[in-house]
Amino acid sequence: MREFSLAHLTAIGQPPPALLRLARRTGYRSVGLRLIAVNADSPGYPLMHDPALLRETKAAIAETGVGVADIEFVKITPGIDIAALEPFVAAGAALGAKCVITAPYDPDLARLADRLGAISDLCTGYGLRAVLEFFPWTEVPDLGAAVAVVEATGRAECGILLDTLHFARSASSATQFAGVPATRFPFVHVCDAPAGSGWTREQLFHAGRVERLPPGEGGIDIKSILAPLPPDVPIALEVPMTALAAAQGEEAVARRVLAAARRLFAA
Repeated sequence: MREFSLAHLTAIGQPPPALLRLARRTGYRSVGLRLIAVNADSPGYPLMHDPALLRETKAAIAETGVGVADIEFVKITPGIDIAALEPFVAAGAALGAKCVITAPYDPDLARLADRLGAISDLCTGYGLRAVLEFFPWTEVPDLGAAVAVVEATGRAECGILLDTLHFARSASSATQFAGVPATRFPFVHVCDAPAGSGWTREQLFHAGRVERLPPGEGGIDIKSILAPLPPDVPIALEVPMTALAAAQGEEAVARRVLAAARRLFAA
């Protein structure tokens, strides 16, 4: 049976130790942990500044056998202080994480690539890989743009994080995989959503952060998107379902999402 990771956004209300235990109960192999908040409406859990919570999280890893696949969420802005990220990356290394998720929030793409390269070097020093996630509402809106920025870093270890929602709702296409080594994609984010085009910025935000659909329950051709990648590429399920979480709890969301993913990828 294929194994899946539980992205923190799917159950963002759970502090890291609770998320690890939830993942164990529901059948996930690993989790992603959000140590840096994305915005004021969505929590982050700064383990790098909370030694007690870091110890509790490491104890939960040992207790459950569930690993940490990645940590997030670094917004690369014009004023980013890369040296200040070291405690964050060090905490990821202490948890056994493999990747650090970054996001492009600098309109100067040359400077963005330079900063991403420096972050990649910091991560490499701790045994992690930096990955750049692209979003339709940023200056790096699609896969092709992400490839250009990552290649401009000159770091072979710097990766790209493909999210099926953002791929489907951007100008991304299968042709943009051409010439890109599969090693650039250490893992992917998978979810579903209604089909369509012409989405407003607000609609993109809503789907990205508030309401998505379990894999196979929407209009995204997930298997076609992932077809250029190795069949065993690690999959993290990032499927916030705020209404269902409010009605039935985040564990119900995690269970439904995993069951849907297993059906889709077993077919």
